[in-house]
Amino acid sequence: MNVYPEVVVIGAGPVGLAAAAELLERGLQPVVFEAGETAGAAVRQWHHVRLFSRWSELVAPAARRLLAETGWQEPDADGYPTGRQWAELYLEPLARALGSRVHLRTRVTGVARRGRDRVVDAGRDTEPLTVRTTSADGVEHNTLARAVIDASGTWGSPNPLGGDGLPAIGETGIGAIGYRVPDLSDPQAYAGKRIVVVGSGHSALTALVAFADFARQHAGTRLTWAVRRQAVATAFGGGAADQLAARGALGQHAREAVETGEVEVVTGFRTARVDRDGDALVLVGDDDRRLVADRVVALTGFRPDLSWLSEVRLDLDARLQAPVALAPLIDPNVHSCGTVYPHGVKELAHPEPGMYVVGMKSYGRAPTFLALTGYEQVRSVAAAIAGDADAAGRVELTLPETGVCGGSGLFDGPAAATCCGPVEARKP
Repeated sequence: MNVYPEVVVIGAGPVGLAAAAELLERGLQPVVFEAGETAGAAVRQWHHVRLFSRWSELVAPAARRLLAETGWQEPDADGYPTGRQWAELYLEPLARALGSRVHLRTRVTGVARRGRDRVVDAGRDTEPLTVRTTSADGVEHNTLARAVIDASGTWGSPNPLGGDGLPAIGETGIGAIGYRVPDLSDPQAYAGKRIVVVGSGHSALTALVAFADFARQHAGTRLTWAVRRQAVATAFGGGAADQLAARGALGQHAREAVETGEVEVVTGFRTARVDRDGDALVLVGDDDRRLVADRVVALTGFRPDLSWLSEVRLDLDARLQAPVALAPLIDPNVHSCGTVYPHGVKELAHPEPGMYVVGMKSYGRAPTFLALTGYEQVRSVAAAIAGDADAAGRVELTLPETGVCGGSGLFDGPAAATCCGPVEARKP
């Protein structure tokens, strides 16, 4: 049987680069494809947000060892970086340490088994995987791989406003609706405006705290928080009991903003339609209630883009779009961020040999992902690819305990408490 040395890693974010470091440490030769202009391109898009995890929880073990060989100076373990700092002080140096193995401005547009579509059984355990890429100048190329690790995340696929998972009628293409925690350094877009924040995950709490501070400084700014659930008490999380102290502080700050009346709360609101009233937007609920806004910030979570994986065989849970073996462990109706049991290749395996989806994307629509979990995932997967079954089967991670960080119905907010999106709180 032919041996193809490449292990393709899709995405040069925190988990993808950690996977490459793990593979390299085991003597394998990873090739990393990143669609963005730089490593950590998605993290760069929420550069202004401070994480609620410390540096000690944001550096992958294999990455730390690789960086140490370059003379890298690790930031203060107890510090809380912003997205910009995480990218500049860790992700970009890590990509440089990986050198020519990282290919920027290279978008993966498809993965398949060489010479076989998903229907064909023969040869799936002997033929390599084909990874189709398109460069920034439009050139297409196929790379053959022994294995593929998809760590592309979910940042590019935010959930819509619509309460049924579809975009609300009239929602698409409205510039006054944003789907990320906004950067408030330029106040003109929000000062004196009626702002509606939709969602109840950590992203929404982060936005509420930031807007509450903003409104104190800019008269006339009015803030409404619209949630699909019937009460918001559980959205505030574990508070002082949260072992990630800054995450607990985030919930406490949000609770204070609600209790002092700085934030108007509208519960049980599921957006069915977006109308216009002059320059204003009107969110119409499925019960015909109406919310008028100048700006809407929709922070209703993310979902995986599986379109370019249509020719490989994935075994996905019908609800969460996560691997079937993993889904019961991360169901947010049952688990919080800290009660999700650490897991590895056993739970991440698919019917397609050598195909792994890791990181935030592996969680599908569940909002309970932690960067530490992603690092443990890729440690186990890299061990399995290298043939070290014992290491692949071990659990080498203890997660911090927390309060509730899930939702109900559609899951509101990425809740990636230490990874892959703007879900973090200011430093306590």
